[in-house]
Amino acid sequence: MASVNKVIIVGNLGRDPEIRYMPSGDAIANIAVATSYKSKDRNTGEQKELTEWHRISFFGRLAEIVGQYLKKGSSVYVEGRLQTRKYTDKDGVEKYATDIIAENMQMLGGRAGMGGGDNMDDGGGYEAPPQRQAPAPRPQMAPPAPAPRPAPRPAPNFSDMDDDIPF
Repeated sequence: MASVNKVIIVGNLGRDPEIRYMPSGDAIANIAVATSYKSKDRNTGEQKELTEWHRISFFGRLAEIVGQYLKKGSSVYVEGRLQTRKYTDKDGVEKYATDIIAENMQMLGGRAGMGGGDNMDDGGGYEAPPQRQAPAPRPQMAPPAPAPRPAPRPAPNFSDMDDDIPF
């Protein structure tokens, strides 16, 4: 049976990205993104806004871009997958944490949403290259040829029309 592990998050950064580097020199960036959900309380009928926090990890070139352009408060769209990890806390208790491993990211909200980056267009999409594979070359496509124009029709000649019109 086929399965899907895909997450899409649109929200705002709660703090500046944390950037680290592995011994190989590859970058790792971690961010915390807040998403909101509005619901009505069943008892009081009052509108409530619930905020959920998501830990998101970026690797390689995507991590470098996150560190360079995202800041606290930036709006971001992230696609990725869920990954659960097991760890031991400082008291020796084993715990589990579920993180999002980012595969694609797009900055939202123009320059202000990107943390005030200089010389940038309004947003931009970035996709993580496949892990441990050489990037595939982009196919070069020729611009589409213009559609041929239809041949001009001759002007109607009303003198050729039949006068036997039944009305």
